[in-house]
Parts: sequence; structure tokens; C-alpha cells
Amino acid sequence: MTAGHSDDVRTDSLHVRRLATTDEQALRHLCRLDSVANCFAHSRIDASLRPNAPTYFLGSFAADGELRGAVYIGANLVPVGTDNDDRRAIAAALDALTARAASLTGPRDAVLGLWSLLESRWGVAREVREDQPVLVIDQQPSVAPLTQLRPVMPHEIEDFLPACVAMFTEEVGVSPLANGMAAAYHARVSETIRAGRALAFMQDGVVVFKAEIGSVADGVCQIQGVWVHPDWRGRGVATAGMAAVVQHAREKFAPVVSLYVNHYNEAARKAYSRVGFRQHTTFATIHR
Repeated sequence: MTAGHSDDVRTDSLHVRRLATTDEQALRHLCRLDSVANCFAHSRIDASLRPNAPTYFLGSFAADGELRGAVYIGANLVPVGTDNDDRRAIAAALDALTARAASLTGPRDAVLGLWSLLESRWGVAREVREDQPVLVIDQQPSVAPLTQLRPVMPHEIEDFLPACVAMFTEEVGVSPLANGMAAAYHARVSETIRAGRALAFMQDGVVVFKAEIGSVADGVCQIQGVWVHPDWRGRGVATAGMAAVVQHAREKFAPVVSLYVNHYNEAARKAYSRVGFRQHTTFATIHR
């Protein structure tokens, strides 16, 4: 979702426009009002405020010039600090877009509120996940870590990739390789590995457990892509594996570790609770 953006929309009381480098400090302040919930958006600021960047932020400004709320616009929409008035103004700007995001993700009230304003024009959602607990841990894990967990090496990408595809397909319901996206997905996974953010326990070239360090910003990192091989599920691998991920993430990336999980995934939630995660807030995701 990169083309056909609207740079300037005004309502009776608010002004919505594309954010620029001059708005950086105001946007960072907005993100820091909840560093855990806004970790992803915060991590995208540097790349998205450049002129002509393929991803960007729209901001909602009060009459006095104060930045009240924003939304990150890329393959997904991620609201930051918006209230009902901001969402109405931002929705008016989003309605002018010629390309539309594949999903909306973020704080539940903001996502559901924004989608209620867009749905009639953007079409019925393929899936609505309105209860995704956001979990956080800022101390050492409560259980022993999986000692075999380690960073994936670049030469192991062909062993690691099938687990990534399986996890994505199970989670989203669509293969990340579909619709001609195989090369782009391979490149993204390769980049994650090269950055030292892909972690796995592997046996004989087969991934038993994996997770990735996704966004990192303002002392918070967000875990994504957690997956256990079907043959190993129910054997405590997820709990020990996540303990190792937390330990590694806190040592190498940020002291606060977060993730979000579907409320119905009871096995995962129990594993995270045993590790020491606690709920911080709730997200929602709309898949289009």
C-alpha cells in the first residue's frame, strides 16, 4: 500500500497530513505514551518519514498544531494514539487512497473503531480477530531456557524457510509464497537471519522450535513467528523455547520483551504465562 496517498485533508476541527522529518519528535512522543503497544510503529519512524518513502505516517493535528494521533501506512495499517475524532479524520484521508492495506493491527479500540469507518467502502473483512492479548516480560524467565536455541545462520535459510511458511500459513490462512510473493518472502526471511533476529532449535536440519525478534524501539522488542513443529507439540518445547528467546532478546536487543497472541490459543497463552509474561493491553487485527 504505497501509492496514491492523500497528503492533506481537513475536517472542521482537525488537519490530517502526511508526516515529515520535522514531525519526528512529536511522533516519537506519541509512541512513547505506550512503548509496548506502539513498538512496531515506533520502529518504522526512521524509514517512513523520509520524502517519497514507500511507507509513511498520516498524522491528525489539532488547530494549535499539536499531533493528536497517527497511523502507519504500509502493507498494514497501525494506529497510534488515536481517539474517535482522530479516527474519523484519518478515515476520510484513507478513503482517498488508491491502494489499500491488507490488514489493520494495533490497539483493539483503535483498530475496530477505524475499521468501522472504512468497512463500507473497503469491503467486508476476510477475518476479524478482536481479542489478541499483548503480553510483556521485563525480567528473567521463570523457567529454564531451551539450551539448544541459537541464532539461525545465513547458510541455513533453506532449512529455516519451510518452518516460516508453515507458521505464516497456520496463522494467516494464506501461504506467504502465494500470488508471486515467493522471492520477496525469501528475501525478508534472509534479511531477518542476517540481522541475527531469527532463533531456532534444529535437529538434523529440521526446525523444532523457532521465533524471531521483530520490531525493536525505545527499550522494547516484539517477538513474532513463534512456531513448534507439530511432532513436538505438547512436550514443553514452547515454554522452554520462549524462555530462551526472552533471555536472548533481553541480552541482545531490549530489556522489555513483548508479543501478542490470539485469545483462543490456550496452549500458547499457558506457555507464555509459565515463562513469566503478563498481559499489558489487547490488540485486534483485521485481515482483508
